[in-house]
Amino acid sequence: MNWRAERVELPLSVPFTIARGTTTVTENVVVTVEHGGETGYGAAAPAARYGETADTVEAVLPALFEAAEAVGDVHARRAIADRMRGVVRDNPAARAAVDVALWDLAGKLLGEPVFRLLGLSAASDRRPATSYTVGIAETATMRRRAREAAAAGYPVLKLKLGSDRDRRIVEAVRAVAPDVRLRVDANEAWTPKEAVRRCEFLADHDVEFVEQPVPAENREGLRYVHERSPLPIAADESCRTADDVAAVADRCDVANLKLMKTGGITPAVEAIHAARAHGLEVMCGCMLETNAAVAGAAQLLPLLDYADLDGSLLLETDPYAGVPVRNGRFDLGAVEAGTGAAPR
Repeated sequence: MNWRAERVELPLSVPFTIARGTTTVTENVVVTVEHGGETGYGAAAPAARYGETADTVEAVLPALFEAAEAVGDVHARRAIADRMRGVVRDNPAARAAVDVALWDLAGKLLGEPVFRLLGLSAASDRRPATSYTVGIAETATMRRRAREAAAAGYPVLKLKLGSDRDRRIVEAVRAVAPDVRLRVDANEAWTPKEAVRRCEFLADHDVEFVEQPVPAENREGLRYVHERSPLPIAADESCRTADDVAAVADRCDVANLKLMKTGGITPAVEAIHAARAHGLEVMCGCMLETNAAVAGAAQLLPLLDYADLDGSLLLETDPYAGVPVRNGRFDLGAVEAGTGAAPR
């Protein structure tokens, strides 16, 4: 097995602001694995929120591939995932890059799409549309971007909130996009009592659910909001892996899982099953990611209730093609083998 890694800078189409700050360029580390005449692609989108950078990803990749090679079978992804976690406990984005690349490689070696290897179907009724995110900006700018996204055919919009203009923003967006399904993400910005007040207002504007209203470490605050909110609550920063599901299951309605938090497709499937066992709905989200990563997450769509896989759609350009997206829906049927990721 031969592998290499390339750090790529990906400018965003517009500045992307959430409650924690603004991003104009994101760094991913793309991993390429060659074996048996085929090439698999994966990528890490490290987040400082979880203690990762492109430097830390590059630093641990040799140990991760040494662990994969020690297993000696590219198809033994459960064993590889366990061994990788044994040698690199943290750094989930780095593990995700390797895991996704190996799934892509395995699919190509077997001539099957990854979703088929997972026992899933590409039937359209089992693939939720992805939301399209509108980051925090001036109210008029957010209104314009929401109008443009709705006109482009995206049926679900996600608004980033966490400013003193939250009410005005939601009212402005609803005025120009009255028919879209609307979700809200506060990215830990509110206090519990403030979150309940916000949720009461948001319920009047037909918001579907509210994501991570309070800081992740305040799990009792999350419970407080969940017990009093008229809207469903989704846990993102509070729910990183399958191990976290039980701790938040009685204080949210939706678990938002991401490959960059779980460590790849293999542990994400575990987390999805854990969430189902606890009666939670499941969403798969993403960071600001190239298609080399997003295409891997898209393979899980038939297992999901909700999707937030717009990471590549927010980039100015993406050096990798992925699963085709039309009107917010990924066309898994277009994937012939692997994840569908390939250099442009």
